[in-house]
Amino acid sequence: MQYDFTIESLGEAKLNSPIRMSSRQGDGITDYVSDENKILYDIDTKIVDGKTVPVHSDAVELAGPRKKIYFNPSHVHAAICTCGGICPGLNNVIRAVVRCFWYRYGVRRISGIQYGYLGLLENSPWPLIPLDPDVVDDIQEKGGTILGSARGGGKQVEEIVDSLERMNINILISIGGDGTLRGAYDIGQEIEKRGLKIAVVGVPKTIDNDLSFIDSSFGFDTAVTSAVPSVRGAHVEAKNSINGIGLVKVMGRESGFIAAHTSLAQSDVNFCLIPESPFDLEGPNGLLENLKRRILSRGHAVILVAEGAGQDLVPPTGETDASGNKKYQDIGLFLKSEISRYFADQGIPTSIKYIDPSYIIRSAPANSYDSIYCARLGAHAVHAAMAGKTKCIASRVNNQFVYLPIKVAVSKRSHVDVEGSLWRDVIENTRQPVSMKND
Repeated sequence: MQYDFTIESLGEAKLNSPIRMSSRQGDGITDYVSDENKILYDIDTKIVDGKTVPVHSDAVELAGPRKKIYFNPSHVHAAICTCGGICPGLNNVIRAVVRCFWYRYGVRRISGIQYGYLGLLENSPWPLIPLDPDVVDDIQEKGGTILGSARGGGKQVEEIVDSLERMNINILISIGGDGTLRGAYDIGQEIEKRGLKIAVVGVPKTIDNDLSFIDSSFGFDTAVTSAVPSVRGAHVEAKNSINGIGLVKVMGRESGFIAAHTSLAQSDVNFCLIPESPFDLEGPNGLLENLKRRILSRGHAVILVAEGAGQDLVPPTGETDASGNKKYQDIGLFLKSEISRYFADQGIPTSIKYIDPSYIIRSAPANSYDSIYCARLGAHAVHAAMAGKTKCIASRVNNQFVYLPIKVAVSKRSHVDVEGSLWRDVIENTRQPVSMKND
């Protein structure tokens, strides 16, 4: 399938960038990045006439500072908002954005929007927060976001654009997940419809790592690192009890990347349950029978379950959150109850310990890997905005920082491929059955 990776622009960039770099290679000075500097999105290859050639020719634009910029820094009023649930690294991105605007471009008017898009609604009770390097000096040491974060508001597009006009904001850096980026795209569309010159650039944030087209989202590495101690604790509890069972639930509404990676990072997991791999509870090949075999043979077991796994086994809540996401039943509590009932019926004594570290994981400060990632993402988002690029995100593809159109980035979700190498390695690590379905 061919994708259109063209990045939209507010107009021709005619102003010289205040960032002093080079346009000539080999002079020992860091080079500007040109719009023509691109990399292949799909690195798969095939053999044609004895030569190795790319399967697809889709190319994405490399991120970085341009020689010419669109906005005059002295005229810029930049705004930053964080939307959706919190995750590690939000403060790091905010800090990087502010420092790049201030130190690299000389922008002196930078505002923080409180509580996501809700802070841009007409009757918002939350004032803008003036931001400068002193305000953000040490926020990277803390979890969460100094701007606050909330769901909702993103569909009130006309009202939001009215606010951007009223506050003379001409750059909006929107940090958030799938819903946030869809809102950013709609805001950009309304801006274009009105003929305004406001750049909208996103920094993708999804702790579940379920945004397609990118290598990974920031905060994901910290999430896995933070989940490991809970699995370790569950294993110690299980191993030191008679027929002990440790049950840990982590985030992952539709994609089980955190559970899969945590299982590999901490090899104590015996059953990794993710949304992409449905399982039966009862029956000869169901989870309970497999768990029984494990307990009888080894005397303990650890189960790691993603929050979206097994939702077909529980009645739907029928509710949605402010972003329109379905509210799920707590699969962890359900499994704890069903496991207790099953082993009681079997006359097998067990000790079950249930751990839900979700909010501890979400609120953790970014680790070193994510801190570096966030610093670079934030700077690249600023470079895009100052060059007049809009309705795009800054992210990483094939280990290169790039710009992607928001429309493409949110066109599909990323899922664990149960026929791919990641899930294969998880199965080999946990030694659980390839399928726990009875048919």
